[in-house]
Amino acid sequence: MIPAALFGLCPNCGQKTLFGNITHFAERCRACSLDFSSYNVGDGPAAFLTLIVGAIVLGLALFVEFTFYPPIWVHLLLWIPVTSLMVIGTLRFSKALLLISEHRNEAHEGTVDEQEGGP
Repeated sequence: MIPAALFGLCPNCGQKTLFGNITHFAERCRACSLDFSSYNVGDGPAAFLTLIVGAIVLGLALFVEFTFYPPIWVHLLLWIPVTSLMVIGTLRFSKALLLISEHRNEAHEGTVDEQEGGP
């Protein structure tokens, strides 16, 4: 599951067709025609990654500040690209991981398993 998420592989056929561009899924797999739009990944990965990456970058920025005392422009040149790359890289991975997990668990948008004896 981890290699498939890292390389953007289709959860059905294993071809590298999961993403249409850097962070958006393709409509469907070009090899097996699996419809990726039926999966609901949502904004959950983005919210968690913003907090996680923000905490990591803040810790690193504070370490650099109190160790080297660089001018503010060094922080700007360093942390803006680092933050952007970390968010985009981990967002792509986490979205793919969530979609692959939904596929393996057969969890599609609009489907709910009804329990026996339930309302």
